[in-house]
Amino acid sequence: MAGSSMQFFCEICQKLRSMTGRRVEEHFNLERTTVSTIFYVFGVAIVCVVSWISVNLRSITRLSTDTAPHEMLTFGERSLRFAAVPNPKPVSTETEAILLSGEAAAALHMALKMNEEGKSGKALKLFQQAMKLSPNNPDVLNSYGEFLEHEKLVEAENLYTRALINDPSHGRALANRQRTFPKVQKLDQDMLARIDNKRYRLYNIPEENAALQRAMKEAYYQHIHHTTAIEGNTMTLSMARAVVETKMAIHGKSILEHNEILGLDEALKYINTTLVQEKCSITVKNVIEIHRRVLGHAHPLEAGQFRNTQVFVGNHVPPHPTDVERFMNEFDSWLSSPTIRNLHPIEFAALAHYRLVYIHPFTDGNGRTARLLMNLILMRAGFPPVTIQVSERHNYYECLQDANRGDVRPFIRFVAKCAERTLDEYLSATTIYPVKHYTSRGLDYTNHLKRLDTLTLTK
Repeated sequence: MAGSSMQFFCEICQKLRSMTGRRVEEHFNLERTTVSTIFYVFGVAIVCVVSWISVNLRSITRLSTDTAPHEMLTFGERSLRFAAVPNPKPVSTETEAILLSGEAAAALHMALKMNEEGKSGKALKLFQQAMKLSPNNPDVLNSYGEFLEHEKLVEAENLYTRALINDPSHGRALANRQRTFPKVQKLDQDMLARIDNKRYRLYNIPEENAALQRAMKEAYYQHIHHTTAIEGNTMTLSMARAVVETKMAIHGKSILEHNEILGLDEALKYINTTLVQEKCSITVKNVIEIHRRVLGHAHPLEAGQFRNTQVFVGNHVPPHPTDVERFMNEFDSWLSSPTIRNLHPIEFAALAHYRLVYIHPFTDGNGRTARLLMNLILMRAGFPPVTIQVSERHNYYECLQDANRGDVRPFIRFVAKCAERTLDEYLSATTIYPVKHYTSRGLDYTNHLKRLDTLTLTK
């Protein structure tokens, strides 16, 4: 009995020793795993900290040498280079942060090198890259202008002007502009003279001319479609025409889009029947009445009312709402000032358009109202209403941005180009061409109709 008890006790001791050994081994393995995990996490943390320090040091270094210029250059911070809306004190070149960044300097250096080697295609891409990296640097602007001058004189002179706006003491840009400005001025005068000649030709066509009546009616719908489409309206030309003619709803289109079309139709009728025939100067009251009709259907509570909140239009920060009435009073005085009598109607119309969108007096509908004001001025001067097409929206906004930078001439040229295109369309629609004219234009109507016969559903 004693022997069996001793044997049982020995077995229990062996089991306890084996269990203790396993627990010690498990504890050791757990400690080793924990230590490995701690070292791994610590190593990852060190790598992240080192990466963060290197990235931020690079960003801080870059920030100290080249502040992003597009954040500094806004509508509200650049004084205009013509007698325009009073502006705050212009920002100095130091705060403009126009120093070349390392990337822009390298791109400019390589562009000049490629140009010297005769590789104009590569040079053009490098100049464009430098312009994107540092769009307000006078060296980049001047060098790019010199590259373009032989083929694009007007654009080159514009770049020289922008370089002088950012650095009035830039010697090369000043010399280049003094050399090119008379040539560009002559081109602008010739363009306006050519447009005036086409205006006189259109003026001599009788109003009862059937072709002219059809062209005017088509231009009416074109203007409604394009000026609303620029602001984001998705209706097509045929849809806009159907809404105006039938006042019926278009399936799949919002009530707001319908009301935008109807509002512009009402504003155009108001201009054609009332404001065009008036002999007195255009006033801010007329602008308010135009806006009241533009937004009368879409936003009736905001129609004809100056905004009472701050708005933002891209990089443009319009005047504070408490200053809107003062700016509009000054705009009213400018519209009737004797100085504008020396301006060409296209210049007057473009400047009035720009001033209104610069002030941005309304919460919505400023662009549509500005384009209607522009056309009111042109129609009083004997021009047909100008249509800025939706496909030209990017160029339209770029020209407004050029005016923001201090040179409004690109926008005036843009309006002049649209006016000339409109005149050409009217003159073409009212001209009777001989049959041989179509043959000389290379239009093969017969073959076109024959090809259609081979594309039916059964062939």
